[in-house]
Amino acid sequence: MLEYILLVVAGLVLLIWGADRFVHGAAAAARNLGVAPLLIGLTVVAFATSAPEILVSVIAALQGKPGLAFGNAIGSNIFNIGLVLGLTAMIRPILLESATLRREMPALLAVSLLTVSLFLDSFLSRIDGIVLLTGLIIVMVWLARLGLRSAANDPIARDFDAEIPADVSMMMAVVWLIVGLGTLLIGAELLVDGAVGIARMLQVSDVVIGIIVVAFGTSLPELAVSLASALKGEYGLAIGNIVGSNIFNLLAVIGVAASIEPASLPPSVLSLHIFVMVAFTLVLFAMTYDYDGKAKLSRLEGLALFLAFIAYAGYVIAQNI
Repeated sequence: MLEYILLVVAGLVLLIWGADRFVHGAAAAARNLGVAPLLIGLTVVAFATSAPEILVSVIAALQGKPGLAFGNAIGSNIFNIGLVLGLTAMIRPILLESATLRREMPALLAVSLLTVSLFLDSFLSRIDGIVLLTGLIIVMVWLARLGLRSAANDPIARDFDAEIPADVSMMMAVVWLIVGLGTLLIGAELLVDGAVGIARMLQVSDVVIGIIVVAFGTSLPELAVSLASALKGEYGLAIGNIVGSNIFNLLAVIGVAASIEPASLPPSVLSLHIFVMVAFTLVLFAMTYDYDGKAKLSRLEGLALFLAFIAYAGYVIAQNI
């Protein structure tokens, strides 16, 4: 067991560092090519932030463990909303001032409902995977158009402009891109090997390990970004980071895994985990809806999200370990 735990820890460390370098290189390269910061943030950064989940999904599916990938995607979305946004809002309430971000929220809800519809027969086929990957392409195009149409003074545009590196040469950007990707691949391989080993020793399903262990680790970069952004008053980044990551988790992570290795789903996925994920998404949508022109995620709402997450995680652990 100790060997598997060390593999998971080493994999997580490499994934976190590799994700940071990969995002840094991708964003800097795009900026050097003249792409607008808002467009970079909505597409390049959002996709790159989900790179750990995507690569874990690819490795797990290639090893014949697609359940690990499905659990990772579902668990990451629950972690991102319950743990990351909950903790962030408790530390500093998050103002939802960006019109661009308000347009992204319904897209996350629609993608979540699409995923649920594909899960209803308890089997994810290659056709389902292709549907999700097609949705990914459509969302990428829509986000690009949204970035081009958004107002220059949108708060999230200022946040991205401040955070995306502008003093990195193209050569260094490419170097960091390659180093980050290589580190992510190694980290994903170690994490999957360790997680599969732990699942076998504890005699629990790959899905559960994906939801609890792998999802926690792959959500750490989002936690760091959201906390840092909120403390700096960059509220658009604090919540936009989560919304974008959750969209890509469902479309890319599950889509890739299902396309590589179709699989049946344990009954608990439909009866509990996917239900909880959609519930968290609906609650976040309701909490951040602009009822009175002052949309925000308050400390009390953050506490509610956090406590709901603790209750869910505690229940899953108690039932399976």
